[in-house]
Amino acid sequence: MKAKHLIKLIAIPAIIGLAACGGEDTEATATNGDAPAEASDYPAGDDDGVPYTTELPPELIEGTPVPINLPVEYEQAATRLPEFNVPEGTELLSYGKPVTSSDDFPLIGTLDLVTDGEKDAGEGYYVELEEGAQWIQIDLEQEAEIHVIHVWHYHSQRRAYKGVVAQISNDPEFEEGVTTVFNNDFENVHGFGVGPDRPYVETRYGKVIDGQGIVGRYVRLYSAGNTSDDTNHYIEIEVHGIPVE
Repeated sequence: MKAKHLIKLIAIPAIIGLAACGGEDTEATATNGDAPAEASDYPAGDDDGVPYTTELPPELIEGTPVPINLPVEYEQAATRLPEFNVPEGTELLSYGKPVTSSDDFPLIGTLDLVTDGEKDAGEGYYVELEEGAQWIQIDLEQEAEIHVIHVWHYHSQRRAYKGVVAQISNDPEFEEGVTTVFNNDFENVHGFGVGPDRPYVETRYGKVIDGQGIVGRYVRLYSAGNTSDDTNHYIEIEVHGIPVE
């Protein structure tokens, strides 16, 4: 049976740069022509807060590598979580919460896998949506200050997902009061404008997105295929924040 992972917020002194996640993961090496991560690629966080951390899945790389070909610079494969502070009292809000999608009938898996706490790679841990532009949405069932959106698309193969956009709103239809907190859609597939963020290579460290303390009940993430194929995948999405009283 799959073991549930626990979320921990540990108060330790802040360190400038990146926090090593243990083992020999201490150096990052650019591959496939990708560019090193820049300061702007990492979320800013709360200078007066406590370091964000979460349970990470084990490394599992399977299959034949597919070249990552993109017309723009992208971040190299992460070797650790970025150091990112969150306010004290920040907690995991998304575990077990309802998930909906633009694809009512996923090709593989079920939508509840997105918030089940399981982040491992491999069969049985991810949901696969149809080709092209799709979205997936979490209902937190309460308003909250959102400080972290942590997403794992698919990390058993090095690939980059296209058109990744993260938005927060109190409107379940995302028609009013929508705030975009991440956008690497260099082709403007979703019609929100070309994003300022860079595509990134999928790893077991996922992608930490700064929620900026935006208040909302719903979190929606878009994507539009990846560098290996045109489908869309999600292993887990964690939303961390502070409920609004």
